Amino acid sequence: MKVEKQARYALLLAARDSEYVKNVYGGYFNVFVAAFGAEGERWDLYRVVEGEFPEMSELENYDGFVISGSPYDAYGNDHWIIKLCFLLQSLDAMEKKILGICFGHQVLCRALGGKVGKAYTGWDIGLRKVKIVKDLSPFSFFDGLDEIPPALSIIECHQDEVLEVPLGAEVIGYSNKTGVEMFTIGGHILGIQGHPEYSKDILYNLIDRLLNNNCIEKGFAENARSALQLAEPDRKNWEKICKIFLKGR
Repeated sequence: MKVEKQARYALLLAARDSEYVKNVYGGYFNVFVAAFGAEGERWDLYRVVEGEFPEMSELENYDGFVISGSPYDAYGNDHWIIKLCFLLQSLDAMEKKILGICFGHQVLCRALGGKVGKAYTGWDIGLRKVKIVKDLSPFSFFDGLDEIPPALSIIECHQDEVLEVPLGAEVIGYSNKTGVEMFTIGGHILGIQGHPEYSKDILYNLIDRLLNNNCIEKGFAENARSALQLAEPDRKNWEKICKIFLKGR
């Protein structure tokens, strides 16, 4: 009798857990697994922001990797960011599935030869409608996604962006605010600027923290909160896209 290999994934956590997320969800790890995981899978946590990385000898045992968002700059030269770039280059050479979210999207781009920097148009916080380009060949790994609408709302919270994608990358998502909302390389790399894993309550709390830390102005925060009350992110469709990318189903 053939025993199926247990699917194994790793979250490369580039942010420290906020008190809110710890108290409500038990940490960001649980938020990601709830969004992208499935019964019977194994998910491991590596707090790369704290210097925790998988051993190089372990990489072959994983079916895919997810890189989280972060308050750090993806173009920074902190030791752990440089080490993360090296890890991502290694995973790309192995053609391992890599899903980058927000900071993860940006650092993936940097590691593979693209350019990242401050967004020309400033902070993007709230819901953004992303237009998805389906007629490019790299999108072929999303078989069975014909029912996905051509534009999807996603939660955004960033002041940096991808300025130039790596050689060989295809931009498959854009918005009226950000030119590179999604990019792919082959069938194993997917970057998403927004947060498919976030619920609105996480963003509300994040807005409060950014305001308290003087990262954004009061009027900007109030406008972001008000706009959030008017619409909902397309979380189910985003989760479906991410799961099909990671697992081919």
